[in-house]
Amino acid sequence: MASNEDKPAAKEDENAGSWKDSIFNPRTGEFCGRTAKSWGLILLFYLVFYAFLAGMFVLTIWVMLLTLDDYVPKYRDRVPHPGLVIRPKQLDMLFNKSQPLQFAPYVQTLESFLQHYNDTEQERNVACAAGGYFEQEGEVGEQRKVCQFKRSDLSLCSGLSDSTFGYTEGKPCVLLKMNRIIGLKPRGDPYVNCTAKRGTPIQMQYFPSEGRFDKMYFPYYGNKLHERYVQPLVAVKLLLNKDDYNTELTIECRIEGSDLRNNDDRDKFLGRVTFRITVKE
Repeated sequence: MASNEDKPAAKEDENAGSWKDSIFNPRTGEFCGRTAKSWGLILLFYLVFYAFLAGMFVLTIWVMLLTLDDYVPKYRDRVPHPGLVIRPKQLDMLFNKSQPLQFAPYVQTLESFLQHYNDTEQERNVACAAGGYFEQEGEVGEQRKVCQFKRSDLSLCSGLSDSTFGYTEGKPCVLLKMNRIIGLKPRGDPYVNCTAKRGTPIQMQYFPSEGRFDKMYFPYYGNKLHERYVQPLVAVKLLLNKDDYNTELTIECRIEGSDLRNNDDRDKFLGRVTFRITVKE
């Protein structure tokens, strides 16, 4: 007759066997409560299920791609008006006109930016008639022609006659351009107007004449169809004098004379740009 001391030991062995059987039961061949056939069926189900989901995803992406144009974005209503961009790409400029190392980064930025506008490069493009849109028709994928915008058109701000763009004499140049928007045809006669945010005005000089963006550079047909396209530029030369030195000047430039927006409080770069410049002597 078994003693009472043997009963707990037998019960422990029974519990241990029950726990092991829940992982793998050698009598039924079940693993984690399922037979090999059951595991095979459930794995097959999930394989078919996820393959179906992947196929549906690929199909929807393929259908969506069929609706897209390789050359023109499908939705363009969020960017109907261009922003105004400044070069050098600095909204706060500070330099001493007698220390070339301080304004060298600005000069290098302008020189690098204008490489695509070199006269030798632009002579490969078309000498268009000024004053009208340069609209073109062509086959699908056919490259559109590009109107010339020569660096020399920027005159004193071209970096050709003065390699420092006026920085060494304390009369610096900045370049302005509009962001590219496919199909944009601004109405009117767009031009740049810059003003100083202070009581007395600052003398400025614009290149090309009157700071105008000629219509012949519009419309833009997109990066794939207009590979050689370069935006027209307006150069602004700040004709500073001794009274303007050692003082932070805030300059705001806007696109005027057209239907392009320049007064949106939600976007301070839409049709305008504001920068600060301090020239020390």
